[in-house]
Amino acid sequence: MARSEKKPVHKVVMTDGKREIIHKLLQEYDIESAEDIQEALKDLLGGTIKEMMEAEMDNHLGYSKSERSENTDARNGYKSKQVNSSYGSFNIDVPQDRDSTFEPQVVKKRQKDISDIDSKIISMYAKGMTTKQISDTLRDIYGFEVSEGFISNVTDKILPEIEEWQNRH
Repeated sequence: MARSEKKPVHKVVMTDGKREIIHKLLQEYDIESAEDIQEALKDLLGGTIKEMMEAEMDNHLGYSKSERSENTDARNGYKSKQVNSSYGSFNIDVPQDRDSTFEPQVVKKRQKDISDIDSKIISMYAKGMTTKQISDTLRDIYGFEVSEGFISNVTDKILPEIEEWQNRH
């Protein structure tokens, strides 16, 4: 019988940036237990997925939410969807378009379990990855290529929220 390879144990390397993020996380979510940490991470994951889907919709339609367009297809509200992750179940709002041609890639249609996605998305932020590295990670997760422009659109949408969250007092 072949021996299974042991998964390497993750070694935490603490940096000043990580300490600051953790400090703000503790303040924002009033964390007192491991369960509180999971709830906070679930909330952050849900927000991240929502922003990534908004960037996907912008890319699909060819214009951002605040712009006008001559395009006949347009945003048409949201559809709530329950997904399961390693942090538990939660609801996300999936953007819809009038022509029903939007095919989200972050959480695909009929996909209910995102356990393999959540840790990778969070690690992308924690590692300060470049657009190329994020693109490679998304290819690893979903098996499809995304342009660095798409990654930049996602980053542009998410970074202001992260900075706002980090700068709260």
